[in-house]
Amino acid sequence: MRLIERAGLAALHRLDPERAHDLSLKALAAGVVPLPGAPVTSPRLATSVAGLALPNPVGLAAGYDKNARAIGPLTCAGFGFIEVGAATPRPQPGNPKPRLFRLTADRAVINRFGFNNEGAAAITARLAARAPSPVPVGLNLGANKDSSDRAADFAEVARMAAPHVDFLTINVSSPNTEKLRDLQGARALAALIAGVLAARDETTARPPVLVKIAPDLDDAALAELAAVLTDSGAAGIIATNTTLDRSGLTSPHAAETGGLSGAPLFARSTRILARLRLLTNGKLPIIGVGGIGSVEQAWAKLEAGASALQLYSALIYNGFSLASEIAHGLDARLAAEGKTLAQVTGADPERWAR
Repeated sequence: MRLIERAGLAALHRLDPERAHDLSLKALAAGVVPLPGAPVTSPRLATSVAGLALPNPVGLAAGYDKNARAIGPLTCAGFGFIEVGAATPRPQPGNPKPRLFRLTADRAVINRFGFNNEGAAAITARLAARAPSPVPVGLNLGANKDSSDRAADFAEVARMAAPHVDFLTINVSSPNTEKLRDLQGARALAALIAGVLAARDETTARPPVLVKIAPDLDDAALAELAAVLTDSGAAGIIATNTTLDRSGLTSPHAAETGGLSGAPLFARSTRILARLRLLTNGKLPIIGVGGIGSVEQAWAKLEAGASALQLYSALIYNGFSLASEIAHGLDARLAAEGKTLAQVTGADPERWAR
């Protein structure tokens, strides 16, 4: 981590977490954050996932740039792809503040934002106006809290956004919108994916559709979900979202409601990822997210079955340089072991599925 980045993080950590988040976005958009200027890449790192050409497999997860306000700078921050949103059809303020908490001792975060965003019209307008990007840009789809037909909400946002993004993600796994996770049931999920694909196909674009799942599914539910996803027409899976589990936390904010992300999520999310790899027989690419804060943890996600990765919470503690550090570290390890990304992906899911 550079000295200037370390100083910036220290200053941000003296502020309320949500205010710090907003200020970091404004600093990015203003061009005052030092960035690599291009994605990290090499012949070993370049890969294709769900039809997307990635310069490297290290992406930015949804939730950081909810309203697509800093797309340009983020695509120059070293990531191999980025995901913005979640976007809902209508703007909504989300849950009351405070709703974001740092658990510094646990290297974790709890949020209960509740899909706060400026609405799909504003977000897709920014996506439409963006300059050509050096990396794929995707949008996370959400549903309004007061919607009477949440499946229709997902389809509506997909219809609006499809011509302007490289991929779409169906987010049925946020714990902060009441009953949203009910859409992970087999029948509901199959209908939801079909509706989103149909809405996408009404446009001239055909971006791949991914599905983001929760880490709190039991074995029976996970097996059922895997069967649906394999036959659904979805192009891939993102595993996983935040957890409701609070095991082993020591920080003062540990009892706050909301979704937990960061280091404590690593084992749980990696176990779900590995089990999905086994249950789907590798038929669908999986993007691994949850608790990645080092090259070693990124490598473990790959071995468990991930074809690509996403970061978010660790950036709060390590800064944006973490993306480049992990990409360079993976490249060095691939070179040292004489392996390709494809050879590492899914090399040992049995170990991580226990």
